[in-house]
Amino acid sequence: MNAADLGLPVDVPSTALFTDQYELTMLQAALRAGTADRRSVFEVFTRRLPEGRRYGVLAGVGRVLDAVENFRFDPAVLGFLRERGIVDEPTLEWLAGYRFSGDVWGYPEGEVYFPGSPVLRVEGSFAECVLLETVILSILNHDSAIAAAASRMSAAAGGRRLIEMGARRTHELAAVAAARAAYVGGFEATSDLAAGFRYGIPTVGTSAHAFTLLHDSERDAFRAQVDTLGRGTTLLVDTYDVAEAVRTAVEIAGPELGAVRIDSGDLLLVAHRVRAQLDELGARETKIVVTSDLDEYAIASLAAAPVDAYGVGTQLVTGSGHPTCSMVYKLVARAASADPKAPLVPVAKKSLGGKASVGGRKWAARRRDAAGVAEAEVVGTGPVPEALAGDQLLVELVKGGEVVAREPLETARARHIAARAALPMSAMQLSRGEPVLPTEYV
Repeated sequence: MNAADLGLPVDVPSTALFTDQYELTMLQAALRAGTADRRSVFEVFTRRLPEGRRYGVLAGVGRVLDAVENFRFDPAVLGFLRERGIVDEPTLEWLAGYRFSGDVWGYPEGEVYFPGSPVLRVEGSFAECVLLETVILSILNHDSAIAAAASRMSAAAGGRRLIEMGARRTHELAAVAAARAAYVGGFEATSDLAAGFRYGIPTVGTSAHAFTLLHDSERDAFRAQVDTLGRGTTLLVDTYDVAEAVRTAVEIAGPELGAVRIDSGDLLLVAHRVRAQLDELGARETKIVVTSDLDEYAIASLAAAPVDAYGVGTQLVTGSGHPTCSMVYKLVARAASADPKAPLVPVAKKSLGGKASVGGRKWAARRRDAAGVAEAEVVGTGPVPEALAGDQLLVELVKGGEVVAREPLETARARHIAARAALPMSAMQLSRGEPVLPTEYV
């Protein structure tokens, strides 16, 4: 249950200034040139995956829909633009009535993608579409980077529970978005209460080392926590001596102790020792949670350890070394004139350095083998081949300016798990390699 479910107010400020100045100066020039009303098609895609990544994960679609819906130039925003002289009065008048009235198609949230995948397609007049570039890229680049890292960690965890706990390692608002993206990518809970409030993500948390240090003894700290939170709580056992702490924890909570958390040391060795000690003390159902600067490689290295859950912070909220997906928002087609019936003309950037793009309004489909395993990402501008008609990836998200595809976050999370499972097994490898699927243009 989230804030909206409870009937509580959730801030929905204007997103209109989450943009770059040149979006508005382009608008002003296009209005003056008479080209602003030309029907246009923009697409979001990435030319390459981050080094070593086998697939990407699209996250943030729900947040994009919110941002488009709340992209409004209210009096305060218009006053700022006027005071700074950023655009002229005719442009300010146009912005005062801005409402996106176009269409948006895209990959549904949680879907995987590859180089060239048209993960989002925005259609409308040039003027109304160009303004959305920065906020869309800001959301998708951040959230998809976090979701990709989360997915790799989820695959490495092999079904063990994953807890997002990186709020203290990033900007406070980015932390909320990161928790949401991590949940899409396979994490089960977050420590961040704002993420739980806004998005309904399960939240967890018990105590830190400071709580143990506050008390005169570790025994006093454990007793206070158990008395307050119950025997099923998780006790942090590495403040002083781990073996002594485990013994004390079981003495106080009994075999019903929910879990112990280990936050330092050789996690593989300590986990084995703690598991043996818990079993010897009769706490066979007590779980072991490990934290301490984990990433997908550390999680994979603990596959043989008797660990039940992982808490991940810094590496997750920074994309595990890749904090962006390098997605771009490019004009790929525009009408020959402002006439609503004018045909669309494919356009594309042609430049050196691997930054060229492919023109034309695109569709995308995923070709599968006889066993249902994905074997190629197929992208085209002409008719969709009959054999791929049932495997198209883009869905309608916004129609005539109205959002038509909102869905529960659980749906996106389940979609990602299913999409990842349909990839070749090599997608789960953490070793460096090329994208697991080729992108074919037809």
